[in-house]
Amino acid sequence: MAAVAPVVSDLVDFLNTSPTAFHAVDEAKRRLKAAGFAQLSEREEWSGLEPGRKYFFTRNHSTIVAFAIGGKYVAGNGFHIIGAHTDSPCLKLKPVSKVTKGGYLEVGVQTYGGGLWYTWFDRDLTIAGRVIIREKRDGGVSYAHKLVRVQEPILRIPTLAIHLDRTISSEGLKINNQSHLVPVLATSIKNEMQKIVGENGPKESSENKNTKHHPLLLQLIAKEANCEPDEICDFELQLCDTQPSAVAGVMKEFIFSGRLDNLCMSFCSLKALIDSTSAEQSLDHESGVRMVALFDHEEVGSDSAQGAGSPAMLDALSRITGSFNSSNSKLLEKAIQRSFLVSADMAHALHPNYMDKHEENHQPKLHGGLVIKHNANQRYATNAVTAFIFREIAEKHQLPIQDFVVRNDMGCGSTIGPILASGVGIRTVDIGAPQLSMHSIREMCATDDISHAYEHFKAYFEEFTELDSKVKVDY
Repeated sequence: MAAVAPVVSDLVDFLNTSPTAFHAVDEAKRRLKAAGFAQLSEREEWSGLEPGRKYFFTRNHSTIVAFAIGGKYVAGNGFHIIGAHTDSPCLKLKPVSKVTKGGYLEVGVQTYGGGLWYTWFDRDLTIAGRVIIREKRDGGVSYAHKLVRVQEPILRIPTLAIHLDRTISSEGLKINNQSHLVPVLATSIKNEMQKIVGENGPKESSENKNTKHHPLLLQLIAKEANCEPDEICDFELQLCDTQPSAVAGVMKEFIFSGRLDNLCMSFCSLKALIDSTSAEQSLDHESGVRMVALFDHEEVGSDSAQGAGSPAMLDALSRITGSFNSSNSKLLEKAIQRSFLVSADMAHALHPNYMDKHEENHQPKLHGGLVIKHNANQRYATNAVTAFIFREIAEKHQLPIQDFVVRNDMGCGSTIGPILASGVGIRTVDIGAPQLSMHSIREMCATDDISHAYEHFKAYFEEFTELDSKVKVDY
């Protein structure tokens, strides 16, 4: 039985630390700082950027952009980017989540993205996200953003017994997202016996001041945030599975986890950027800028201030270019035409029980390497030139590579690739590691493909400048 590769173990650690997009960005920040990346603020000037240095910034704490400036960089040179996303389909708490019916305390949630919601039934669930807290300091009041995560299972969405749904075997499970996707927090009778469980006993004030959420839930959140319930101003919380990510299978060849789509590609690109710039002289001969952009809100269309549909990436390209030469406004356009984007989002592996769902000549397999995604209708942004460049890197390093085209009689999903290609004007290839159970609460992919993705991304960062100089198209 093969040993687990270090990059695979590292991914599992990343997944277990990142139950939400906020936590994924926080973990990315920690890793970048440890690797010598300096944090920037979009609210401040970027006048002090230097060749050979590494930087990052966050937007909304759910999107993060990191970049390393080549030692030979001058304004107008290209950006070599990998783009991915930090969000996954989930159930998010409603602004008023307090639900009481049938003797139960329940929590109102709304669906986020296109999840396989039936997979959320009968799972041991908890909550995680961010909380806005009122703090008193030096005689004044300030407001802090804190990440929280309740470790123990506190919620469950129970299925209906088959005896009460006799048609389920013949007609399948039919879910009403409003009525049936309501997790149980507690029973009313236990809550009445012990109003709010906490080290300091009942806190009637919090119950009186906030009627939007169950006091029992607020007490749990306050404990995680190390504050009082009435100091909670607002929050963005979501349900998540308490079962940890794991290397699995009899041959230890799989990863079983939630949020592989798309934290898997986020991790591989981030690690590739860090490792390709970690050596003291790794940027000495680089003339471009190596960048990773991890966006929020891909699962709901990317149309937000921190999504790929926002100006976030274009702002970054503009500010970096302008910090080296602010007098020539045409340098940004020049830089974009010299740039390249790898849109990295997980791909659909061939399913052994649903072979007819894949086109005969395009059947990505687990362990088969990264998948280049093609779509004539531009649901993916790949073209012959961008596919060739990405494939050439694979062939040079003897890395496996695959192709995917959706069947003509099926709809095709999309990625941030077409959004950025059309919005920024950057050459783009859409790729991803193959996986099964996409958008389930519990997905799976192959360990080999994690290694393939990491090696492919690292080689892309290190070799794109030289390869691109040999590609002649618009001449």
